[in-house]
Amino acid sequence: MSATIYYEKDANLADLKDKTLCVLGYGSQGRAHARNLHDSGLKVVVGLRDGSATFKQVEEDGLQALPITEAVAQADLISFLMPDPAQPEVYYRYVDGKMKKGCTLLFAHGFNIHYGQITPPADVDVIMVAPKGPGKIVRDLYEEGQGVPCLVAIHQDVSGAALKTGLAYALGLGGARAGVVETTFLEETETDLFGEQAVLCGGLAALIKAGFETLVEAGYAPEMAYFECCHELKLIIDLIYQGGLKKMRKFVSDTAKWGDVTRGPRVVDEYTKEEMRQILAEIQDGRFASEWVLENQAKRPRYNALLRREDEHPIEEVGERLRGMMSWLK
Repeated sequence: MSATIYYEKDANLADLKDKTLCVLGYGSQGRAHARNLHDSGLKVVVGLRDGSATFKQVEEDGLQALPITEAVAQADLISFLMPDPAQPEVYYRYVDGKMKKGCTLLFAHGFNIHYGQITPPADVDVIMVAPKGPGKIVRDLYEEGQGVPCLVAIHQDVSGAALKTGLAYALGLGGARAGVVETTFLEETETDLFGEQAVLCGGLAALIKAGFETLVEAGYAPEMAYFECCHELKLIIDLIYQGGLKKMRKFVSDTAKWGDVTRGPRVVDEYTKEEMRQILAEIQDGRFASEWVLENQAKRPRYNALLRREDEHPIEEVGERLRGMMSWLK
């Protein structure tokens, strides 16, 4: 069944009028949220740890920065926009038991709520508004009078107005200009993790490396392998981004299309899909979440070792040399 999609006509900034919105985290998303909401006429404070060097940047952006405890104490809505692993510590140290009665907790990703890393009290609204784009794009499109599509989800609706609050927030971000897709914390969390692991990051990186290694092991120049299996990927991704697989196939050669529809299913076959199902099962039953939480508690030894190994892959050295020839990338 298709999701419900809301637009500007379905949202009203008045639902957040006279309310104080506290943004926790001032990275890519946090900065974009705070600036867009402020420029939409809403009252925004940014909560920062004592002594944070970010105070200056927030003030230069024309916003009010306060220590987290002060920002939380006056907030009617608290938006968690720091990385997932940092959120539980911030919640239990600064927010739990200290927020105003009737406060709304807002997240841009469902991980900590869905997997029980944060357990809000039963008397607050808990919602999600998640732009489907990086913070820079969220800000740039807002300034151009456009917007990035958003997701909206309700975990707890004590007030009876949680959806109205979420839609007003999405309108303030500019997302309602493009459309706000209704989902759930479960659906957003599990599909997001699966997409990252099986396709967008994990699957894609493994496919690129496997292609590069196959050509190099067969005696072809690593420079050629890099161009064909990594560099030219942007051309294909841009076409897919703009118009789906159909547009990509419209613009590549007939030879490429024939190889696509006859050889692609041999690379991503039923065995690959079975592994994808296993990855999805580990997301659904919480095994991945438990593994990631424990890894963070142990100070990320395996995470850091694996990333170091990836950084040392030959494709990185070859790519760095070749990108040095591409002045336009700078």
